[in-house]
Amino acid sequence: MQPMKKLPIGIQTFSELRTKDYLYIDKTEDIHRMITSGKPFFLSRPRRFGKSLLVSTLEEIFKGNKQLFEGLYIYDHWDWTQQHPVIRLDFGGRSNNSAEILNLSLTNFIEAEARKYGLSLTEAPLPDKFEELIKKLHFSTNRQVVVLIDEYDKPIIDNLFVPEIMEENKKILHNFYQILKAADEHLRFIFLTGVSKFAGVSIFSGLNNLNDITLDERYASLCGYTQQELETCFDEYLDDVAQHLDRDKTQLLNDIRSWYNGYSWDGRTSVYNPFSTLLLFDKRYIDNYWFRTGTPTFLIETLKSRNQIKLLLEPITVDSSLFESFDPVRINEIPLLFQTGYLTVKGKDFRAIPPQYILGIPNNEVKESLLKHLLSAYSYYPLESAQELRQRMQQQLLVGNVAGLEQSLREMLAYIPYPLHIGREAYYHSLMLLWLKLLGFDIIGEVTSNIGSIDAVWKFPGHTIVAEVKCQVKKGRISTLLTKAIRQIEGKRYCERFMNEPKTSLLAVVFAGKEIGCRMKVVK
Repeated sequence: MQPMKKLPIGIQTFSELRTKDYLYIDKTEDIHRMITSGKPFFLSRPRRFGKSLLVSTLEEIFKGNKQLFEGLYIYDHWDWTQQHPVIRLDFGGRSNNSAEILNLSLTNFIEAEARKYGLSLTEAPLPDKFEELIKKLHFSTNRQVVVLIDEYDKPIIDNLFVPEIMEENKKILHNFYQILKAADEHLRFIFLTGVSKFAGVSIFSGLNNLNDITLDERYASLCGYTQQELETCFDEYLDDVAQHLDRDKTQLLNDIRSWYNGYSWDGRTSVYNPFSTLLLFDKRYIDNYWFRTGTPTFLIETLKSRNQIKLLLEPITVDSSLFESFDPVRINEIPLLFQTGYLTVKGKDFRAIPPQYILGIPNNEVKESLLKHLLSAYSYYPLESAQELRQRMQQQLLVGNVAGLEQSLREMLAYIPYPLHIGREAYYHSLMLLWLKLLGFDIIGEVTSNIGSIDAVWKFPGHTIVAEVKCQVKKGRISTLLTKAIRQIEGKRYCERFMNEPKTSLLAVVFAGKEIGCRMKVVK
């Protein structure tokens, strides 16, 4: 029996992947479709989704390194005699914490590229030097040039909190990328990747016919693994993990799907997070691998400060204009969540004008991790203790331990600074929405502006709990409010649809000032 191929964890160069017997999922049919259908392309994907490996693959194709592609789709579908000079710029390795440093870094890169091809450049400003390099490469090789730019937006993203540096970096990038339009006749192919589609950087307005394939269904699986790829290419690893965990393989597949699948850019094709999937097969247990590598502190604080956690609790509908560009000065939470991978396309309607997209959280890894961090941010409860508190509350709900549930809630709320206890009804609405969602409740009703009710249902095997949560700023009679909450559930007749369940209970939770009360009633 042959040993399993090595997992390409952390591998970003195609040549290393193919020469050292790493497992490779063949994406070259999609790549071939792209490079034979146009010139300038842009692709946005979240971090650690294989963008750098894609750029490296393009580089090897245009350099004509045919031997690396043996056994892959493109091997017999590409003219390998058409070799082109390639300028590959990775902003991930460039200094950018000031405009002067960024300008010097890019200048040094251009000069190093020229030396690599045996060319000398004149003393000139950065944009002119870049244009000179492209023209001289074309004339010296008699082949049009290929320009590949990875993480084009990093000089902006790294300085979102330093507006002066960000604006200066945008000006440098604007002038730099303008050259790609001016040198069009000397270019065979242009490909740019990044996380965000930023406004005001000239790429999207300056380049002729730039094809943004981010939401193009033809390239929906270009980054990430499809279900078929997972089950076919990783079959031996699936068997290995199932044996290691002593799990049924079918159940393991369901768990992996719920944790790492669910990313989509067309609402139809779903892919697995490649980073988490590879680490799953390496570590042989399910964990929040992707989220842990880049906890979005800024995003969490933004959602909290604007009280926008509803964006994560149920699908939201937006039109296509939302994806056109992202203004780093006036941040909109929805495109920020989408472009960074915390929301994904769950459905789309092209009949609408403009097209409508339904966005939602992709999978359990993102949901569990993001909601726990948000819950900790709202309640100030220690993140490292959140999982234990959650498990305790779930058990208290299952056995109907009302006193224990009240104590757990008091424990969670004890960390909130005193000023937030005063006049912050909306704050508690959001906190309870997070708590219910993290415990597994589906939120089926909106928070009302006056009464402050939250309708939710928790379906556990053999047990359904219908919840009503009331929040009010002023102190009140807890028992009266709890009775009102129970009667409200009964009055809305929510329970009737769950009467076929083995056990159905009602849950009322009341916040009145700093007081907390809970009540459960078994109806079946």
